[in-house]
Amino acid sequence: MKKLGFGLMRLPLTNPDDEGSIDLELLKQMVDTFLERGFTYFDTAWMYCGGKSEEAAYEALVSRHPRDSFTLTTKLPAYMLKTEEDRERIFSTQLRRTGAGYFDYYWLHNVNAQSLATFDSLRCWEFIREKKEAGLVRHIGFSYHDGPELLDRVLTEHPEVEYVQLQLNYLDWDSAGVQSRKCYQVATSHGKPVIVMEPVKGGTLAKVPERLEAMFRQREPSMSVPSWAIRFAASQENVMMVLSGMSNMEQLLDNTGYMQAFRPLNQEEMGLMQLAADIINDSIAVACTGCAYCTVNCPMNIPIPQYFSLYNADLQESKEKKWTSQPAYYQRLTLEHSKASDCVRCGQCETVCPQQLPIRKHLEEVAAHFEK
Repeated sequence: MKKLGFGLMRLPLTNPDDEGSIDLELLKQMVDTFLERGFTYFDTAWMYCGGKSEEAAYEALVSRHPRDSFTLTTKLPAYMLKTEEDRERIFSTQLRRTGAGYFDYYWLHNVNAQSLATFDSLRCWEFIREKKEAGLVRHIGFSYHDGPELLDRVLTEHPEVEYVQLQLNYLDWDSAGVQSRKCYQVATSHGKPVIVMEPVKGGTLAKVPERLEAMFRQREPSMSVPSWAIRFAASQENVMMVLSGMSNMEQLLDNTGYMQAFRPLNQEEMGLMQLAADIINDSIAVACTGCAYCTVNCPMNIPIPQYFSLYNADLQESKEKKWTSQPAYYQRLTLEHSKASDCVRCGQCETVCPQQLPIRKHLEEVAAHFEK
């Protein structure tokens, strides 16, 4: 397969304020063009587009094209599960919604420290394996939003999964909060190919500082700004697929244009991507380098660098986005650590900070942002 997948999460809408108002006629044209250009991978989920994405997949794709001409992925959501019976109810509904007959790929959706308990207690790992054995699913895996240590444990305990879907982009690559590089390395060490989500951070990396945009244009005048983000993700050796949520025909034509004959970034271009991340990070709210000296003697066990990283990342998100992943990462960290608002203002962190940051003040800002 070509390395670009159509993420059915951010679709064209007839009403920008209603995520369920999918413009089906335009979506049909986009799906047809995507397939005509040799791309076959489509990714949906129960809750995408206000719960309308799976049905849109039927209307625009499944009902109009031979089943063997495309691959379709959907996911089992933890938040919908209360009993083991819910697994079958949801799966059957997804088959009905999509009309697909079977799923080429089926994931446990959004595995993290919180959802893992649900997936484990309700035997969801066994459930997706049984669906594969029954021929209703061809490949199994999970999408993931948490740290590398937990990912290593999950993959060790569940060697039967075949793929991992990770948030991966050049801004999150060395982020202390998201830790894309480390999660990618864990998946690779377990021999699991990676499917990439959020390569452009939901549009955030499509609008970069003017200085950086000029550098991109000088290097490759014909390449769009978001193309650099998608090509960065696709250039990682163990990445099998890069998903892009495309909400208009212009985005689809751009993405499929440079990904039809994809050329991985060379070493010099990879260096440019590191510089790009540095330029974006120069405008961040908290100039934390992630050294973690501040956490050594913190009496409240607050993961200060991770909170600052997530705060910076969230402020850099495109203002048009209705949802960002950073608040979810923050919430999951608070399950094992103290919240930013738990700071007792002892000041020990500031005495050891090489950057001499006003950490206590910044923790107040983080708390105000994430703990509304």
